[in-house]
Amino acid sequence: MKALAYLLTALAVIGLGFWAYKENYATQQALKDVARLNAEIADLREALSIQRAEWAYLNRPDRLRELATINFDRLGLLPLEPAQFGQVSHVAYPPPDLPDLGPLQGPVDVIGDQEQQP
Repeated sequence: MKALAYLLTALAVIGLGFWAYKENYATQQALKDVARLNAEIADLREALSIQRAEWAYLNRPDRLRELATINFDRLGLLPLEPAQFGQVSHVAYPPPDLPDLGPLQGPVDVIGDQEQQP
C-alpha cells in the first residue's frame, strides 16, 4: 500500500511539474505578445502625431488663402456672405412620434361631444 502511495505521489509531482512547465512558457509567450503590442501601439501613436503635425501644417490659414488666390479662376470661389447660410426655421425636422393609444374599444371623441356610444 505504501508503494502505491509513493507511486501516486510521484505521478502527481510529475504531472504538476509538466503543468508548471507549460504555464511558464505560456506566460512568457503572453509577456512577449504584450511587449510586441506595446511597441506597435507606440509606433502607431508616433505615426498619428506625425500625421497630425502634417495636417496642421497643410491647413495653415495663410497657405489655404494663398492656394485659394492662386486657383481662384479655376475653382470659382466666392467670399462667404451671410445670405449663403440658411436659417434654423428652414430645417425640416422629422414629425414627433404619436403616442400609443392602445386598443380602441369604440369610436374616439375628437370634437368634444359628451355622448357615449354603446
